[in-house]
Amino acid sequence: MNQSMQTMQTVFDEADCLFNEQQIDAAIHRMATEITRALSEKDPLVLCIMNGGLILAGQLLPRLPFPLQVDYMHATRYRMETSGADLDWRVAPEAALTGREVLIIDDILDEGKTLAEIIKYCQKKGAANVYTAVLVDKLHDRKAVKGFKADFSGLEAADRFLFGYGMDYKGYWRNAPGIYAVKGL
Repeated sequence: MNQSMQTMQTVFDEADCLFNEQQIDAAIHRMATEITRALSEKDPLVLCIMNGGLILAGQLLPRLPFPLQVDYMHATRYRMETSGADLDWRVAPEAALTGREVLIIDDILDEGKTLAEIIKYCQKKGAANVYTAVLVDKLHDRKAVKGFKADFSGLEAADRFLFGYGMDYKGYWRNAPGIYAVKGL
């Protein structure tokens, strides 16, 4: 095992598990029920935000028992670091947003800078309405927009550096079988 892998294994071994797979599954089930109630009659376009939203989208979409379309976009502020920088737009969705009900799926609502910019992007592209779904809403008072909340949120977590279920630590552990908080961060 190389040094980088050893370091990442240590991060995982020392991390605190905040939510296990059963708790996350229950949260995703609840989100699916709420989204179905709100959007099942609206022909939504679902946008998965890469890479963080991938795991949530993969588990949430099969639980939405109604017709919808799926596309993705890639915008990031973290670039494998533990703090965000300017937004880096990597891939725009191919689907037309004009007149559509759009549901954005992402891993976490931390400060919300990325999500707020993605919402603005969708609005500028003519979306009729933009909804947001995140697995985790981090609890603190540093939101980009005061009082910013996702329309559909699975879990609330303390203000710690999280990884697992799409969230990463320096590019690693998006695949962790729970949601973990890094020791000391």
